Amino acid sequence: MSDNWSNWAGDQICAPSAIKRPTSEAELVEIVAGAAQRGERVRAVGTGHSFTDCACTDGVMIDMTGLQRVIDVDRANGLATVEGGAKLHSLFAELARHGFGIENQGDIDKQSITGATATATHGTGARFKNVSAQIVSARLVTAAGDVVTVSEDSDKDEYLAARVSLGALGVISQVTFKVVPLFTLHRTDERRPLITTLERLDADVDANDHFEFFVFPYGDTALARTTRRSNEEPRPAPAWKKRLGEEVENTGLNIICRTGRRFPGAAPQLNRLMTSLMSPSTVQDHGWKVYASARNVKFTEMEYAIPRQHAREAVQRIIDLVRRRKLPIMYPLEVRFSAPDDAFLSTAHARDTCYIAVHQFIGMEYENYFRAVEEIMNEYAGRPHWGKRHYLTATTLKDRYPEWGRFTAVRDRLDPNRVFLNDYTRRVLGD
Repeated sequence: MSDNWSNWAGDQICAPSAIKRPTSEAELVEIVAGAAQRGERVRAVGTGHSFTDCACTDGVMIDMTGLQRVIDVDRANGLATVEGGAKLHSLFAELARHGFGIENQGDIDKQSITGATATATHGTGARFKNVSAQIVSARLVTAAGDVVTVSEDSDKDEYLAARVSLGALGVISQVTFKVVPLFTLHRTDERRPLITTLERLDADVDANDHFEFFVFPYGDTALARTTRRSNEEPRPAPAWKKRLGEEVENTGLNIICRTGRRFPGAAPQLNRLMTSLMSPSTVQDHGWKVYASARNVKFTEMEYAIPRQHAREAVQRIIDLVRRRKLPIMYPLEVRFSAPDDAFLSTAHARDTCYIAVHQFIGMEYENYFRAVEEIMNEYAGRPHWGKRHYLTATTLKDRYPEWGRFTAVRDRLDPNRVFLNDYTRRVLGD
């Protein structure tokens, strides 16, 4: 009998029939083909950092932690090939030893490379695409036990489908992606009145390589984060100082959130306290060390991608919603931006995108808040982040992706018997 499995936050739990841990592509092929022949479903999992039940299964779960090797770094062509289970933090450290980094990444680096790309994980920066857009080719293990190399040259539709696939096409054993020479990021955090932040939003997004901001819904001050890229030497803070700062920040957030969970009516005052504790700071270090931040306090999250032109209005409507309903929200809104890309199921497919993320401390009621925010996002044809909570189904989602039919055709071809189906993909992609 298999052990139960849970995601990082412990709020998605399943009981696979077996958890398999391959250490080679050949083992992976054998596991997938064997399960398919027995009529079992298959799902692959990296670190389980999704907030949804995307990885959950009653069938065979494939734990990819045994497939993390860096296979090749092609300096001449700016490409890296790695196994599908490679964890981002370790991968970026290894790339740095070769003098390379990735063009853009998200603010969490605990995921595996294929977990991040399969859900269209992104960073911020209006000129930069999400992580999946860096993929140039991948080796995909199909339900038939075949290993198919997908690339723009081999089959463009398979390539555009596989980049963001929710694990519904097969298991990616290897991925080759673009890398760039290691660069330095200069990040500045500053407190600004929310009204000023919203008024200057378009100018700040356009003027900076990367821009994002955070605002607690009961606060009137935002933390604006501007970042520029350069080839200057990094000037990192001492490691002990960085660790201490992260520990203090996470410990303080945990204490305040626990207080809010015990006394939800105190949320407005606690929001204002946390706003007052947001401090200006500057960082100058290699990109992979700046993009991500330590998030040790457990939470749950929903994030929507909407057309960039609606960003200011949508943010203000969410804040008004929280205040009007007096919701006990303990986390800030996080607002980021990205360039359009062409993967069929990318949340930024064919449009300049604003991402608005809402969170709630673990153990606190969130559905009232998340459903209400989703109603607002629906008015902007919002696309939910595939790895974060939402309530939409394929019936609605298919109209928000112009190339939905092309993705479905690839899925029908590569997995006609739906070996890689689970409850989540049934809801959001259909049978």
